[in-house]
Amino acid sequence: MRRKSGIESYQMFRESGISLTPGVGQPLYRQIFDQVAARVSSGVLTPGFRLPPTRVLAEELGVHRNTVVRAFEDLVAAGFLVSVVGRGSFVTSAPLPASISPPPSRPSLPWVSLVSRAASAEPLGRADALAGPAPSGNPVNLSRMEPAGELLPHELLRRCLDHVLRDRAASALGYSPREGLPRLRELIAAELSRSGVPAEVDDVLVTTGSQQALDLVARALIDPGDPFLVEESTYSGAINLFAVAGARVVGVPSDGDGPDPAALERHDRSRAKGFYMMPNCGNPTGACVSAERRHALVAWSRRAGVPLIEDDYGADLNLDGVPPPPALKALDSEVIYLGTFSKKLIPALRVGFLVCPKALRRQLVPLKHAMDLGTSVLLQHALCEFLERGYMRAHLAKVLPEYRARRDALAAGLSEGLPDGVEWTPPARGLVLWLQLPEGSDPGAVCEEASRRGVLVTPGAIYSPTGRSRPSLRLAFCGEPPERIAVGAQRLCRAIDAAAGRGRGSGSTRAPAIDVL
Repeated sequence: MRRKSGIESYQMFRESGISLTPGVGQPLYRQIFDQVAARVSSGVLTPGFRLPPTRVLAEELGVHRNTVVRAFEDLVAAGFLVSVVGRGSFVTSAPLPASISPPPSRPSLPWVSLVSRAASAEPLGRADALAGPAPSGNPVNLSRMEPAGELLPHELLRRCLDHVLRDRAASALGYSPREGLPRLRELIAAELSRSGVPAEVDDVLVTTGSQQALDLVARALIDPGDPFLVEESTYSGAINLFAVAGARVVGVPSDGDGPDPAALERHDRSRAKGFYMMPNCGNPTGACVSAERRHALVAWSRRAGVPLIEDDYGADLNLDGVPPPPALKALDSEVIYLGTFSKKLIPALRVGFLVCPKALRRQLVPLKHAMDLGTSVLLQHALCEFLERGYMRAHLAKVLPEYRARRDALAAGLSEGLPDGVEWTPPARGLVLWLQLPEGSDPGAVCEEASRRGVLVTPGAIYSPTGRSRPSLRLAFCGEPPERIAVGAQRLCRAIDAAAGRGRGSGSTRAPAIDVL
């Protein structure tokens, strides 16, 4: 068969649809690379296809030959092309997949009896059990505690990733040290010290989000049947992890200052393995524990022999510029302290950290390594760049006024329309607002009615250790702009009125589109 000439090859190449757009923010050689790679991957350019000579292609595309040469070199390095001296550049030949016959029909395995008790823990299925059908249209979403896309610093992160990949190359693509990158641990320790949380570099263990940090604590402390204390309304992800670990999760009631000291006294001899808290801005309540109560908690912890686990997920999210009281970790070195970059920066970054007593750290490091072989070293390097360049300060200076405006829009809408008997306080920190409905209200009915009216909220039962709580709703205000939040608040107020008008207990217990972040 006659081999196609360079011009003929280019004709086929051009017919595949390649085009260049100067000034789009991407170099021309990269555009050539991306378009050739896409056509090879999709089969438009088949194995063995000979690309036109770089000189011919450069003339036809109207670019310098070096631009095409660089693109071809990158395509060869990435495995899309192979270059043969004196012959040209060809699409690589991929091995043909072996033909696979359908498996013979066999009886199913007894999965019901094989699944562990941990995988069937009641809290894991609570959201699905309560969730109703997905809403239609474009509802105002006050259920998801995830920053809106326009508030995520994707361009700044891209610069950091580009720098890491360019300067560190393959060294940024391997496994991480077990404790995390020393450079990142130094930055975290320094930032914690500036905020009043004493931490040395050796105290910091980098984790894949604070969720993994909490999972490590649960695995290290809990044996099946052990009691573990939480606030009576707390983060559902913590309830899930403690339940999976086999704990008997016990809720501790709170008052306006924090966990009730009298209630804690009843647990002095309970042999609880820990007390998990979010002192600065609770999720779902948004509440902050007072300074006096923090001192009392530390004293009780030492007396009862129950470690405190302090989750500071909302660090730096001070909406009114007023810092919280001293951290529990600042009052007692035995406190286990968790932190994350998900809420104040980027959820997909999945980098958190854990600061704990040395005696426990000896168990946590090998345990973490067994779980994941190390948090992504690429993301750790990128986060280091982000912090060292001062991007975090710039990012917070941008987003905090936005979050404050969103909180204020929600508070204004609720103030205008909520019926009597609903209790709430605008949060000074964090990203959620907690509504306590009148006794006898049906939160599921309110959620369903709200969904029909175009606003999504989450029932408080999701955040209860027992799945039962005083009628309540959590509203997250970080994912929608102020004008939509104001509309959502109005719809919610009308939904609460409408659900109350149907009478006590007459509504559905299902809540559409439950989100438990």
